[in-house]
Amino acid sequence: MESSVPLAKRFGRNVWRSRRRADLTQDELARLIELSRVDIGAVERGERLPRLDTILKLAAGTETSTCALLDGLRWRPGYYVEGDFYIDDGSKPAAADERAA
Repeated sequence: MESSVPLAKRFGRNVWRSRRRADLTQDELARLIELSRVDIGAVERGERLPRLDTILKLAAGTETSTCALLDGLRWRPGYYVEGDFYIDDGSKPAAADERAA
């Protein structure tokens, strides 16, 4: 069974975790990377997916890797979930005939 967590929510959880590990408030991170606190909150709640330049800023601001922010997000050709991405929950993907059912 595939995870039902949407891509944006999974990414937001990763940002939230990284920010907390860096011991930063949303406001502190926002000032550090020149975004608004509202934008940080929207990303963390999974309401918004940031652009690549913002992902790089989030990684730098939280002193983490972009890989940590993208942890658990995978793309597989021919398999579609939330924005053409597969959310990795650790289980094996279903065979093509199982997905079609």
